[in-house]
Amino acid sequence: MNTFRVWTRPTGTTCKVRVDGIKNASWLLNRLSQSFIFKTAEPINDDAGSSCSSFRVLYSSQISRSSFEKLLGAIPQVELMLDPE
Repeated sequence: MNTFRVWTRPTGTTCKVRVDGIKNASWLLNRLSQSFIFKTAEPINDDAGSSCSSFRVLYSSQISRSSFEKLLGAIPQVELMLDPE
């Protein structure tokens, strides 16, 4: 699989995750679900006017902001970026 961009934007107890492409977003959610108890993500939404899709992750006792970012950064296919919005 090719490298794809993933933007994160922490917002308190959640993190908005924007992924370049719906197939990449589905693949990433599947990959994340194998890594920890991942019951707190919203469904994938297509971002209007772009090729990106997004979802939100709720931080919890099982996954903190820093551990979530480390997990994303450790996936070779992910080019992790901070969302400027």
